[in-house]
Amino acid sequence: MVTSRATKRITAASLPKLYKTPGYHHDGGGLYLQVTANGGKSWVFRYMLDKRAREMGLGSADLWDLTSIRAKVLELKRLLHDGIDPITARDNERRQRQQAAAMARTFEECAVEYHRLNESKWKNSKHASQFINTLRTYTFPTFGNWPVSEVQPPDIVRALKPIWAEKHETASRVLQRIRLVLVWAAVGKHRSALPAGFWDEVTSALPHQRKKDNAHFAACPYRRAGRLLISVRDSTASDVVKLAFVFTVLTAARSGEARGATWREIDLDEAVWKLPKERMKAGRAHTVPLSATAIAVLRQAKKLAPKSDLVFPSPRGRTLSDMVFTQLLRRLEAKCTMHGFRSTFRDWAAEQTSYPREVCEAALAHSSGDKVEAAYLRTEHMQKRRALMDEWATYLELTSADSA
Repeated sequence: MVTSRATKRITAASLPKLYKTPGYHHDGGGLYLQVTANGGKSWVFRYMLDKRAREMGLGSADLWDLTSIRAKVLELKRLLHDGIDPITARDNERRQRQQAAAMARTFEECAVEYHRLNESKWKNSKHASQFINTLRTYTFPTFGNWPVSEVQPPDIVRALKPIWAEKHETASRVLQRIRLVLVWAAVGKHRSALPAGFWDEVTSALPHQRKKDNAHFAACPYRRAGRLLISVRDSTASDVVKLAFVFTVLTAARSGEARGATWREIDLDEAVWKLPKERMKAGRAHTVPLSATAIAVLRQAKKLAPKSDLVFPSPRGRTLSDMVFTQLLRRLEAKCTMHGFRSTFRDWAAEQTSYPREVCEAALAHSSGDKVEAAYLRTEHMQKRRALMDEWATYLELTSADSA
Protein backbone atom coordinates (compact mmCIF):
# COMPACT_ATOMS: atom_id res chain seq x y z
CA MET A 1 0.00 0.00 0.00
CA VAL A 2 1.27 3.47 -0.85
CA THR A 3 0.24 6.91 0.30
CA SER A 4 -0.03 9.51 -2.41
CA ARG A 5 0.41 13.09 -1.26
CA ALA A 6 -0.02 14.86 -4.61
CA THR A 7 0.05 18.63 -4.64
CA LYS A 8 -3.09 18.64 -6.76
CA ARG A 9 -6.42 17.65 -5.36
CA ILE A 10 -8.33 14.65 -6.62
CA THR A 11 -10.61 15.37 -9.57
CA ALA A 12 -13.51 13.45 -11.02
CA ALA A 13 -11.36 12.77 -14.07
CA SER A 14 -8.51 11.30 -11.99
CA LEU A 15 -10.67 8.97 -9.96
CA PRO A 16 -10.81 6.05 -12.47
CA LYS A 17 -7.02 5.86 -12.50
CA LEU A 18 -6.74 6.13 -8.72
CA TYR A 19 -9.27 3.31 -8.28
CA LYS A 20 -6.71 1.00 -9.94
CA THR A 21 -3.87 1.99 -7.57
CA PRO A 22 -4.02 0.48 -4.05
CA GLY A 23 -3.11 2.87 -1.24
CA TYR A 24 -4.14 6.16 0.33
CA HIS A 25 -4.59 9.07 -2.12
CA HIS A 26 -4.61 12.49 -0.46
CA ASP A 27 -7.17 15.08 -1.48
CA GLY A 28 -6.04 17.72 1.01
CA GLY A 29 -7.24 18.81 4.46
CA GLY A 30 -6.95 15.28 5.89
CA LEU A 31 -9.27 13.65 3.31
CA TYR A 32 -7.98 10.48 1.63
CA LEU A 33 -9.29 8.02 -0.91
CA GLN A 34 -8.41 4.53 0.32
CA VAL A 35 -8.10 1.79 -2.32
CA THR A 36 -7.53 -1.80 -1.18
CA ALA A 37 -5.76 -4.57 -3.06
CA ASN A 38 -9.05 -6.31 -3.78
CA GLY A 39 -10.56 -3.20 -5.35
CA GLY A 40 -12.43 -1.75 -2.37
CA LYS A 41 -12.57 2.05 -2.32
CA SER A 42 -13.65 4.34 0.51
CA TRP A 43 -13.08 7.79 1.99
CA VAL A 44 -10.99 8.31 5.12
CA PHE A 45 -10.44 11.38 7.30
CA ARG A 46 -7.13 11.67 9.16
CA TYR A 47 -6.65 14.23 11.90
CA MET A 48 -4.69 15.03 15.08
CA LEU A 49 -6.36 15.44 18.48
CA ASP A 50 -4.53 15.84 21.77
CA LYS A 51 -1.29 15.00 19.95
CA ARG A 52 -2.74 11.69 18.78
CA ALA A 53 -3.26 10.70 15.15
CA ARG A 54 -6.75 9.38 14.47
CA GLU A 55 -8.40 7.92 11.39
CA MET A 56 -12.11 7.95 10.70
CA GLY A 57 -13.85 6.01 7.93
CA LEU A 58 -16.39 8.07 6.03
CA GLY A 59 -18.00 5.48 3.76
CA SER A 60 -17.78 4.03 0.29
CA ALA A 61 -16.57 6.12 -2.62
CA ASP A 62 -19.51 4.71 -4.59
CA LEU A 63 -21.92 6.48 -2.21
CA TRP A 64 -20.09 9.77 -1.69
CA ASP A 65 -18.93 11.94 -4.60
CA LEU A 66 -16.11 14.48 -4.20
CA THR A 67 -18.38 17.45 -3.53
CA SER A 68 -20.42 15.65 -0.85
CA ILE A 69 -17.43 14.12 0.93
CA ARG A 70 -15.55 17.41 1.06
CA ALA A 71 -18.61 19.05 2.64
CA LYS A 72 -18.68 16.21 5.18
CA VAL A 73 -15.01 16.78 6.06
CA LEU A 74 -15.70 20.49 6.51
CA GLU A 75 -18.35 19.60 9.15
CA LEU A 76 -15.86 17.36 10.93
CA LYS A 77 -13.26 20.12 10.98
CA ARG A 78 -15.79 22.43 12.60
CA LEU A 79 -16.24 19.86 15.36
CA LEU A 80 -12.48 19.70 15.86
CA HIS A 81 -12.37 23.47 16.05
CA ASP A 82 -14.86 23.26 18.94
CA GLY A 83 -12.75 20.62 20.69
CA ILE A 84 -15.07 17.74 19.80
CA ASP A 85 -13.67 14.45 18.60
CA PRO A 86 -15.56 13.53 15.38
CA ILE A 87 -15.31 9.80 16.12
CA THR A 88 -16.78 10.28 19.62
CA ALA A 89 -19.53 12.49 18.21
CA ARG A 90 -20.40 9.87 15.58
CA ASP A 91 -20.49 7.05 18.15
CA ASN A 92 -22.70 9.11 20.48
CA GLU A 93 -25.10 9.89 17.66
CA ARG A 94 -25.25 6.23 16.66
CA ARG A 95 -25.90 5.21 20.29
CA GLN A 96 -28.71 7.75 20.58
CA ARG A 97 -30.33 6.41 17.42
CA GLN A 98 -30.12 2.87 18.78
CA GLN A 99 -31.63 3.94 22.09
CA ALA A 100 -34.41 5.79 20.31
CA ALA A 101 -35.15 2.70 18.23
CA ALA A 102 -35.11 0.51 21.33
CA MET A 103 -37.44 2.85 23.19
CA ALA A 104 -39.83 2.72 20.26
CA ARG A 105 -40.73 -0.88 21.17
CA THR A 106 -44.32 -1.24 22.27
CA PHE A 107 -45.48 -2.55 25.63
CA GLU A 108 -46.92 -5.60 23.89
CA GLU A 109 -43.61 -6.35 22.17
CA CYS A 110 -41.77 -6.08 25.48
CA ALA A 111 -44.33 -8.25 27.27
CA VAL A 112 -44.12 -10.95 24.61
CA GLU A 113 -40.32 -10.86 24.68
CA TYR A 114 -40.18 -11.00 28.48
CA HIS A 115 -42.58 -13.95 28.44
CA ARG A 116 -40.47 -15.78 25.85
CA LEU A 117 -37.22 -15.23 27.75
CA ASN A 118 -38.69 -16.39 31.06
CA GLU A 119 -40.81 -19.36 29.96
CA SER A 120 -38.54 -21.80 31.80
CA LYS A 121 -39.32 -20.10 35.14
CA TRP A 122 -42.94 -21.27 35.16
CA LYS A 123 -43.76 -24.72 36.46
CA ASN A 124 -46.09 -25.62 33.61
CA SER A 125 -47.48 -24.36 30.33
CA LYS A 126 -50.79 -23.36 31.96
CA HIS A 127 -49.06 -20.97 34.35
CA ALA A 128 -46.91 -19.59 31.54
CA SER A 129 -49.93 -18.94 29.33
CA GLN A 130 -51.78 -17.22 32.19
CA PHE A 131 -48.99 -14.64 32.39
CA ILE A 132 -49.28 -13.44 28.80
CA ASN A 133 -53.03 -14.06 28.45
CA THR A 134 -53.96 -11.83 31.40
CA LEU A 135 -51.79 -9.04 29.99
CA ARG A 136 -53.35 -9.55 26.58
CA THR A 137 -56.84 -9.36 28.09
CA TYR A 138 -56.46 -6.51 30.57
CA THR A 139 -53.58 -4.30 29.36
CA PHE A 140 -53.05 -4.61 25.60
CA PRO A 141 -56.40 -2.97 24.74
CA THR A 142 -55.39 0.08 26.81
CA PHE A 143 -51.69 0.56 26.05
CA GLY A 144 -50.40 -2.57 24.32
CA ASN A 145 -49.51 -0.73 21.09
CA TRP A 146 -47.99 2.25 22.87
CA PRO A 147 -44.20 2.71 23.07
CA VAL A 148 -43.27 1.08 26.38
CA SER A 149 -41.47 4.30 27.31
CA GLU A 150 -44.80 6.14 27.38
CA VAL A 151 -46.67 3.86 29.80
CA GLN A 152 -47.28 5.84 32.99
CA PRO A 153 -49.20 5.26 36.27
CA PRO A 154 -52.49 6.82 35.05
CA ASP A 155 -52.50 4.40 32.11
CA ILE A 156 -52.01 1.40 34.38
CA VAL A 157 -54.78 2.62 36.68
CA ARG A 158 -57.14 3.03 33.72
CA ALA A 159 -56.49 -0.58 32.66
CA LEU A 160 -56.91 -2.11 36.12
CA LYS A 161 -59.65 0.02 37.65
CA PRO A 162 -62.56 -1.85 35.99
CA ILE A 163 -61.49 -5.18 37.56
CA TRP A 164 -59.84 -3.96 40.76
CA ALA A 165 -62.93 -4.49 42.90
CA GLU A 166 -64.68 -7.40 41.18
CA LYS A 167 -61.57 -9.42 40.31
CA HIS A 168 -59.10 -8.11 42.85
CA GLU A 169 -56.84 -11.18 42.92
CA THR A 170 -56.62 -11.23 39.12
CA ALA A 171 -56.01 -7.48 39.03
CA SER A 172 -53.24 -7.80 41.62
CA ARG A 173 -51.52 -10.47 39.54
CA VAL A 174 -51.83 -8.35 36.39
CA LEU A 175 -50.29 -5.39 38.24
CA GLN A 176 -47.38 -7.58 39.29
CA ARG A 177 -46.90 -8.70 35.68
CA ILE A 178 -46.99 -5.12 34.39
CA ARG A 179 -44.28 -4.30 36.93
CA LEU A 180 -42.09 -7.18 35.71
CA VAL A 181 -42.39 -6.07 32.09
CA LEU A 182 -41.67 -2.39 32.80
CA VAL A 183 -38.68 -3.14 35.04
CA TRP A 184 -37.32 -5.49 32.36
CA ALA A 185 -37.86 -2.78 29.73
CA ALA A 186 -36.01 -0.22 31.86
CA VAL A 187 -33.06 -2.55 32.44
CA GLY A 188 -32.95 -3.28 28.70
CA LYS A 189 -32.93 0.46 27.91
CA HIS A 190 -36.31 0.27 26.18
CA ARG A 191 -37.48 3.02 28.50
CA SER A 192 -35.98 5.30 31.12
CA ALA A 193 -35.61 4.05 34.70
CA LEU A 194 -38.84 4.05 36.69
CA PRO A 195 -38.84 7.00 39.09
CA ALA A 196 -39.24 6.63 42.84
CA GLY A 197 -42.90 6.53 43.79
CA PHE A 198 -44.01 5.17 40.39
CA TRP A 199 -45.86 2.19 41.86
CA ASP A 200 -47.10 4.11 44.89
CA GLU A 201 -48.80 6.45 42.45
CA VAL A 202 -50.53 3.46 40.85
CA THR A 203 -51.78 1.81 44.04
CA SER A 204 -52.86 5.07 45.65
CA ALA A 205 -55.09 5.85 42.66
CA LEU A 206 -56.81 2.46 42.67
CA PRO A 207 -59.97 1.93 44.79
CA HIS A 208 -59.42 0.93 48.41
CA GLN A 209 -60.24 -2.70 49.13
CA ARG A 210 -62.42 -3.06 52.21
CA LYS A 211 -62.09 -6.28 54.15
CA LYS A 212 -65.36 -8.00 54.96
CA ASP A 213 -66.22 -8.30 58.64
CA ASN A 214 -65.09 -11.61 60.13
CA ALA A 215 -63.73 -12.72 56.73
CA HIS A 216 -60.81 -14.43 58.48
CA PHE A 217 -63.26 -16.79 60.25
CA ALA A 218 -65.11 -17.92 57.10
CA ALA A 219 -65.41 -21.71 57.04
CA CYS A 220 -65.96 -24.07 54.15
CA PRO A 221 -69.17 -26.12 54.59
CA TYR A 222 -67.97 -29.64 55.31
CA ARG A 223 -70.09 -31.10 52.50
CA ARG A 224 -68.00 -29.02 50.04
CA ALA A 225 -64.61 -29.69 51.64
CA GLY A 226 -63.77 -32.72 49.51
CA ARG A 227 -64.69 -30.86 46.33
CA LEU A 228 -62.46 -27.95 47.33
CA LEU A 229 -59.52 -30.29 47.93
CA ILE A 230 -59.94 -31.54 44.37
CA SER A 231 -59.77 -27.91 43.17
CA VAL A 232 -56.61 -27.39 45.22
CA ARG A 233 -54.96 -30.47 43.72
CA ASP A 234 -55.88 -29.27 40.19
CA SER A 235 -54.70 -25.71 40.81
CA THR A 236 -51.52 -24.02 39.56
CA ALA A 237 -50.05 -23.85 43.07
CA SER A 238 -46.72 -25.59 43.66
CA ASP A 239 -46.79 -29.23 44.72
CA VAL A 240 -45.42 -28.29 48.15
CA VAL A 241 -48.22 -25.76 48.74
CA LYS A 242 -50.86 -28.27 47.62
CA LEU A 243 -49.53 -30.95 49.98
CA ALA A 244 -49.26 -28.48 52.86
CA PHE A 245 -52.86 -27.36 52.28
CA VAL A 246 -54.21 -30.92 52.24
CA PHE A 247 -52.15 -31.89 55.31
CA THR A 248 -53.48 -28.89 57.24
CA VAL A 249 -57.09 -29.86 56.45
CA LEU A 250 -56.52 -33.54 57.27
CA THR A 251 -55.03 -32.73 60.68
CA ALA A 252 -57.36 -29.80 61.50
CA ALA A 253 -54.21 -27.91 62.43
CA ARG A 254 -53.58 -24.20 62.46
CA SER A 255 -51.87 -22.88 59.32
CA GLY A 256 -48.69 -21.86 61.16
CA GLU A 257 -48.41 -25.25 62.85
CA ALA A 258 -48.54 -27.09 59.53
CA ARG A 259 -46.32 -24.66 57.61
CA GLY A 260 -43.68 -24.85 60.35
CA ALA A 261 -43.80 -28.64 60.73
CA THR A 262 -40.38 -30.33 60.86
CA TRP A 263 -39.41 -33.94 60.36
CA ARG A 264 -38.20 -34.09 63.97
CA GLU A 265 -41.84 -33.71 65.01
CA ILE A 266 -43.06 -36.54 62.75
CA ASP A 267 -43.00 -40.21 63.70
CA LEU A 268 -44.07 -42.13 60.62
CA ASP A 269 -43.82 -45.51 62.37
CA GLU A 270 -46.15 -44.45 65.18
CA ALA A 271 -48.21 -42.29 62.80
CA VAL A 272 -48.15 -39.23 65.06
CA TRP A 273 -47.15 -35.61 64.82
CA LYS A 274 -45.75 -34.28 68.10
CA LEU A 275 -45.76 -30.50 68.31
CA PRO A 276 -43.66 -28.97 71.09
CA LYS A 277 -45.26 -26.43 73.41
CA GLU A 278 -43.14 -23.65 71.89
CA ARG A 279 -45.09 -23.98 68.65
CA MET A 280 -48.54 -24.19 70.15
CA LYS A 281 -50.88 -21.26 70.69
CA ALA A 282 -51.80 -22.43 74.20
CA GLY A 283 -48.18 -23.15 75.14
CA ARG A 284 -48.82 -26.88 75.68
CA ALA A 285 -47.36 -29.79 73.69
CA HIS A 286 -49.86 -31.40 71.35
CA THR A 287 -49.87 -34.79 69.62
CA VAL A 288 -51.83 -35.30 66.42
CA PRO A 289 -52.72 -38.88 65.35
CA LEU A 290 -52.09 -39.17 61.60
CA SER A 291 -54.45 -40.92 59.24
CA ALA A 292 -53.15 -43.13 56.44
CA THR A 293 -53.99 -40.32 54.01
CA ALA A 294 -51.94 -37.82 56.03
CA ILE A 295 -49.02 -40.27 56.09
CA ALA A 296 -49.23 -40.59 52.30
CA VAL A 297 -49.09 -36.78 51.99
CA LEU A 298 -45.98 -36.71 54.19
CA ARG A 299 -44.25 -39.35 52.09
CA GLN A 300 -44.92 -37.30 48.95
CA ALA A 301 -43.54 -34.20 50.67
CA LYS A 302 -40.38 -36.09 51.62
CA LYS A 303 -39.75 -36.95 47.97
CA LEU A 304 -40.05 -33.29 46.97
CA ALA A 305 -37.50 -32.04 49.52
CA PRO A 306 -35.56 -35.04 50.90
CA LYS A 307 -32.81 -32.93 52.50
CA SER A 308 -35.00 -30.30 54.15
CA ASP A 309 -35.68 -30.20 57.89
CA LEU A 310 -39.02 -28.58 57.12
CA VAL A 311 -41.78 -30.86 55.90
CA PHE A 312 -43.15 -28.22 53.51
CA PRO A 313 -40.28 -25.84 52.64
CA SER A 314 -40.55 -22.87 50.32
CA PRO A 315 -38.40 -22.82 47.15
CA ARG A 316 -35.72 -21.05 49.22
CA GLY A 317 -35.85 -23.67 51.96
CA ARG A 318 -37.74 -21.47 54.42
CA THR A 319 -41.15 -21.70 56.07
CA LEU A 320 -43.96 -21.04 53.62
CA SER A 321 -45.47 -17.58 53.83
CA ASP A 322 -48.65 -17.14 55.86
CA MET A 323 -50.26 -15.84 52.65
CA VAL A 324 -49.77 -18.92 50.45
CA PHE A 325 -53.06 -20.52 51.47
CA THR A 326 -54.94 -17.23 51.39
CA GLN A 327 -53.74 -16.50 47.87
CA LEU A 328 -54.57 -20.03 46.75
CA LEU A 329 -58.12 -19.77 48.07
CA ARG A 330 -58.54 -16.39 46.41
CA ARG A 331 -57.41 -17.78 43.07
CA LEU A 332 -59.97 -20.55 43.47
CA GLU A 333 -62.56 -17.90 44.40
CA ALA A 334 -63.39 -19.92 47.51
CA LYS A 335 -65.55 -18.17 50.13
CA CYS A 336 -63.52 -19.46 53.06
CA THR A 337 -60.16 -19.21 54.80
CA MET A 338 -57.54 -21.69 55.88
CA HIS A 339 -58.25 -21.12 59.56
CA GLY A 340 -61.92 -21.70 58.82
CA PHE A 341 -61.21 -25.38 58.06
CA ARG A 342 -60.83 -25.98 61.79
CA SER A 343 -64.49 -24.94 62.08
CA THR A 344 -65.28 -27.12 59.08
CA PHE A 345 -63.79 -30.11 60.90
CA ARG A 346 -65.58 -29.25 64.15
CA ASP A 347 -68.96 -28.86 62.43
CA TRP A 348 -68.51 -32.21 60.68
CA ALA A 349 -67.50 -33.95 63.91
CA ALA A 350 -70.54 -32.54 65.75
CA GLU A 351 -73.10 -33.28 63.03
CA GLN A 352 -71.78 -36.45 61.41
CA THR A 353 -70.13 -38.40 64.26
CA SER A 354 -70.98 -39.48 67.79
CA TYR A 355 -67.62 -38.72 69.38
CA PRO A 356 -67.75 -36.89 72.73
CA ARG A 357 -67.33 -33.15 72.67
CA GLU A 358 -64.11 -33.35 74.69
CA VAL A 359 -62.53 -35.68 72.11
CA CYS A 360 -63.42 -33.32 69.26
CA GLU A 361 -62.09 -30.34 71.19
CA ALA A 362 -58.88 -32.20 71.99
CA ALA A 363 -58.36 -32.81 68.27
CA LEU A 364 -58.24 -29.02 67.89
CA ALA A 365 -55.87 -28.64 70.87
CA HIS A 366 -58.54 -26.70 72.73
CA SER A 367 -58.02 -26.69 76.48
CA SER A 368 -60.57 -27.78 79.05
CA GLY A 369 -61.21 -25.92 82.27
CA ASP A 370 -62.17 -29.08 84.08
CA LYS A 371 -59.12 -30.74 85.72
CA VAL A 372 -60.74 -34.20 85.80
CA GLU A 373 -61.69 -33.90 82.12
CA ALA A 374 -58.16 -32.75 81.27
CA ALA A 375 -56.67 -35.76 83.05
CA TYR A 376 -59.01 -38.05 81.12
CA LEU A 377 -58.01 -36.50 77.83
CA ARG A 378 -54.31 -37.00 78.57
CA THR A 379 -54.74 -40.71 79.21
CA GLU A 380 -57.75 -41.97 77.29
CA HIS A 381 -58.42 -39.82 74.27
CA MET A 382 -55.68 -40.83 71.81
CA GLN A 383 -57.36 -44.00 70.58
CA LYS A 384 -60.66 -42.21 69.98
CA ARG A 385 -58.93 -39.24 68.41
CA ARG A 386 -57.10 -41.53 65.99
CA ALA A 387 -60.39 -43.09 64.94
CA LEU A 388 -61.88 -39.60 64.59
CA MET A 389 -59.08 -38.41 62.29
CA ASP A 390 -59.31 -41.61 60.23
CA GLU A 391 -63.02 -41.01 59.73
CA TRP A 392 -62.37 -37.37 58.77
CA ALA A 393 -59.85 -38.46 56.11
CA THR A 394 -62.28 -41.09 54.79
CA TYR A 395 -65.11 -38.54 54.65
CA LEU A 396 -62.95 -36.12 52.63
CA GLU A 397 -61.89 -38.88 50.25
CA LEU A 398 -65.48 -40.04 49.70
CA THR A 399 -66.82 -36.54 49.08
CA SER A 400 -63.87 -35.88 46.76
CA ALA A 401 -64.77 -38.99 44.77
CA ASP A 402 -68.43 -37.97 44.63
CA SER A 403 -67.49 -34.59 43.15
CA ALA A 404 -65.02 -35.96 40.61
